[in-house]
Amino acid sequence: MLGRLLDDMLCGVSERGPDSVGIAVYGDGERNPEGHSAVSVLRAPGDLAASAGALLPGTPTVTARVAGDTTVLSAPVGVEALTAAVAAAAPEALVVGSGNDLVVYKGAGHPQDLARTYGLRDVSGWQGVAHTRMATESAINPEGCHPYSVGADQCLVHNGSFSNHATIRRDLERQGVTFDSENDSEVGARFVAACLAEGDDLEKALLRLGETFDGFYTLLVTTADGFAVVRDEIACKPAVIAEHPRWVAMASEFRALADLPGIDEARVFEPDPGKVYAWQR
Repeated sequence: MLGRLLDDMLCGVSERGPDSVGIAVYGDGERNPEGHSAVSVLRAPGDLAASAGALLPGTPTVTARVAGDTTVLSAPVGVEALTAAVAAAAPEALVVGSGNDLVVYKGAGHPQDLARTYGLRDVSGWQGVAHTRMATESAINPEGCHPYSVGADQCLVHNGSFSNHATIRRDLERQGVTFDSENDSEVGARFVAACLAEGDDLEKALLRLGETFDGFYTLLVTTADGFAVVRDEIACKPAVIAEHPRWVAMASEFRALADLPGIDEARVFEPDPGKVYAWQR
């Protein structure tokens, strides 16, 4: 059911951003079996599964599944080991997602076409993100798609613009953080990842972001434990949340939520400016 709901929500607002699509799925046992980790890769060479597997201790079987521009590698090893093996085997490839519970897909094109490419309606799991994008500050390509996933089982979606991202990027680089793009959203994602690595929970990490970043934004951040939403203090970027006893959903417009099962029983509201809303499994 998760995939069907995500597909309907995404395609129902496709004109908001017909350029490109990113998908993140948590808990799909077919795409990332229990006891395995998964790494999602752009620009993957055809022999990446074999070459990465050869670099892993015990040479376990690495499975590769291709969906459009994205190749998802899965293996019965830790996520750090698999990510390192992929980077060593294919330095030209770009890791766009990794985790024990997470699979990420990215591609440029119309949302309806990419939803079919990803097999979105067949997705299962307990949490998902579907983002359709109209590029404003970077190129239209798979690399620029949201969500940005720069930490294991972490994703960030950003609607808006950070005006001081270059300064924060330099601060993070001095701390040893590396970047894959010039995109301001990646700076936000890596800032949050650094906060979580220091032991912050999602609420504290996003409050720290609000104290550090200038600009206007709505942010959605997901982890293996749940997700959180925050808007800047002016709240000029839209967001609507539906909170039901059995589920929680967020979108830029209510029409993306209107057909969810039990929506008439849900509490539907716009998040207050500057307030972090967080939910856990």
